[in-house]
Amino acid sequence: MLVKEKIADAGVELLRERFDVEVGTDWPEGELERRIGEFDAILIRSATKVTCELIARAARLRAIGRAGTGVDNVDIEAATKRGIIVANAPESNSVAAAEHTLALALALFRNVPQAHATLADGEWARSRFGGHELYGKTLGVVGFGRIGQLVARRALAFDMEVLAFDKFVAAERFRELGVEGVPIDELYARSDLVTVHLPKTPETVDWIDGPALAKMKDGVRIVNCARGELIDLTALEAALDSGKVAGAALDVFPTEPLTEHPLFGRDDVVVTPHLGASTAEAQDRAGIVTAEQVSAALTGGVVTNAVNITAVRPETMEALAPFVPLCEKLGHLAQGLGNGSVDKVEVEVRGRLAEHDTRLLGIATLVGILSGHTEEPVNLVNAPTVAEERGIELVETSDAVSPDFTELVTVRIDSGDETVEVAGTGVGPRNDPYLVRAWGQDFYLPFADHIIVFRYDDKPGMIGLVGSTFGEHGANIVSAAVGAEGGAPEAVMALTADAPVPPEVVAEITGRDDFHAGRAVDFP
Repeated sequence: MLVKEKIADAGVELLRERFDVEVGTDWPEGELERRIGEFDAILIRSATKVTCELIARAARLRAIGRAGTGVDNVDIEAATKRGIIVANAPESNSVAAAEHTLALALALFRNVPQAHATLADGEWARSRFGGHELYGKTLGVVGFGRIGQLVARRALAFDMEVLAFDKFVAAERFRELGVEGVPIDELYARSDLVTVHLPKTPETVDWIDGPALAKMKDGVRIVNCARGELIDLTALEAALDSGKVAGAALDVFPTEPLTEHPLFGRDDVVVTPHLGASTAEAQDRAGIVTAEQVSAALTGGVVTNAVNITAVRPETMEALAPFVPLCEKLGHLAQGLGNGSVDKVEVEVRGRLAEHDTRLLGIATLVGILSGHTEEPVNLVNAPTVAEERGIELVETSDAVSPDFTELVTVRIDSGDETVEVAGTGVGPRNDPYLVRAWGQDFYLPFADHIIVFRYDDKPGMIGLVGSTFGEHGANIVSAAVGAEGGAPEAVMALTADAPVPPEVVAEITGRDDFHAGRAVDFP
């Protein structure tokens, strides 16, 4: 086993109890490429790139351990094709990030950096740096995953009122933690301090922009220890200039390293160079956890942090594997057709699939629901834990009887008083995923990257109206299907397009009295 970058001594010792370990932290250029074929496992941090070419040279490699959260420096696809388990330590820096969030909040409220700088320069400026207390203030946590919840717990210890927004957290989970789950606009309007803990996705880039800032309470303060791309810095600067925002504390930036920016010289801004995970304890924890994961991978144990492979019997995997993409798509679609938070997920499997242990399909459904909406990447291994942390209940049922299809998977999402149901099946020799039910109506439509669903009054001319509206806006319909049960007052139309359909197109159609709902759902 090769430890290519420095990890905690305890992690190295843990590995040495079971394996022959070589530490290659000081290897010269080219040594890794020359010797990678000698090792069954490699442990790295962020500096080592495990590329497709390197993996091709690693004839014996069975496990890659990344001592940290991200795995951008590992070619996951190449490793998976070779059957190499890739494991990381996603929870290792959660406490560090939460504590740094509160540290920045305190520094911001009490002017700590500015007061330190003036006193170090020989000026006693006590009267200039009177601050504010966290006590009694309202904290708004945007994104209530692992780190957001840790921040909330700590804020409650300061006797703050804590609001949180996360549509992928059950209402009961908010209540358990003594936090009030609210819509995002209400959070903005009520919060004295806003902290963001969202993943970076196309939807969350510039989450806090000009319009968002305009909805916030006058004199709000903002902290970002998550991702630099979440805040539009130009809009933030303008809000600081106008006094709308009283102060901001930033640990992350859209491009890093970043050493010059107009915000850096302001007295109402506190900045740190991406220190959220930079504690000795977090770094040690990452090394120890990763060593444990690699050890489990090599000895047949359960690799709880694997990002690419889950433990399933070979014969079960062979039967279920073609339906994993279907379940991910059904989960993603059901979430996209809903309106609120996810409280409960029910996955019903019918037909020949029910002869197997179908837990993998329930997990795949959670992956589809949660992916892109959590701090950490969600996969077939960690999806149950991520869902449990958010109070999302998963219920799985199976029945060998399926009157309509050889295999049928139905997904239901409960969100408050609303239930969204979709169903799908596999078609052809490759079990290509097809959508066969949505919003209470049956039809038959191949899944595509862009699906649009409408519910409307069942009367003539509606299909043509949708088609002409799409055409006017340059949106190209690839396929369409309509479900309308005899005698039912409403019908459902499902379409696929060759590109994302702009929200204004859907809004124009659903703005008519005879259309009751419409959603455009894009698949990653």
